[in-house]
Amino acid sequence: MKCESSESKEQKPEIPCRSHGIREQCTDQPDQKEPTTYTNQVKSAADVKVTASKPRSRTGHKLGAKKVENKAPQNRKVTDYYPIRRSNRKTMAELKSEEHRHIDDLIKNGTEEGMQVKHMEGKGRGVFAVKDFKKGEFVVEYHGDLLELAEAKTREAQYGLDPQTGCYMYYFQFQSKTYCVDATKETSRLGRLINHSKIGNCQTRLHAIDGAPHLILVASRDIKAEEELLYDYGDRSKSSILAHPWLKH
Repeated sequence: MKCESSESKEQKPEIPCRSHGIREQCTDQPDQKEPTTYTNQVKSAADVKVTASKPRSRTGHKLGAKKVENKAPQNRKVTDYYPIRRSNRKTMAELKSEEHRHIDDLIKNGTEEGMQVKHMEGKGRGVFAVKDFKKGEFVVEYHGDLLELAEAKTREAQYGLDPQTGCYMYYFQFQSKTYCVDATKETSRLGRLINHSKIGNCQTRLHAIDGAPHLILVASRDIKAEEELLYDYGDRSKSSILAHPWLKH
């Protein structure tokens, strides 16, 4: 609006007129826009309040929500981060099974190691260790013909007719039945030559292969090299002791 005259200005000073004079006054101070500045200050204060009350991350999500998301991985199992270590140790059953198969192979192959035959004055032949044997270790098989009781008694009676023929028959029980290993026949097997002693360093044990019993000798204690291998024949009959007095020792 333009005023009609300067006189009207003076007559009505109370009514503000948007004249060039006022426009020039505003033009002289273009930076002072108080209403606009006040509005910006109020707005910025509100923004600060919102920012302080609801902090946001760079991606624009609320930090509170991010904390909830971070709690989920904490509920995982330890095995999700660390693999389970399994022991390489073998069970007792596995060790016994391996030992049994090892003895099977030794018996089937007729393996006889760590021994040698020596002649002793007044005693005859004996078997000596040339290596150390640990307690419970397989030493040798008492190898011979496996007989049932009736046939064994028939052979024993025949051997008794010839005093020059020794008797190398060993009777034992297996699955409620009596058997005998007859090693009287001279062979290269060493088990039949091991001598008797009540305090020997070997002991007899039965070892089954495919349901058939085998008589073996194992170390009853640790055996050092150069020791004579001995075991208890177990014959305590009077007739046997009279014929072989060394059975008393």
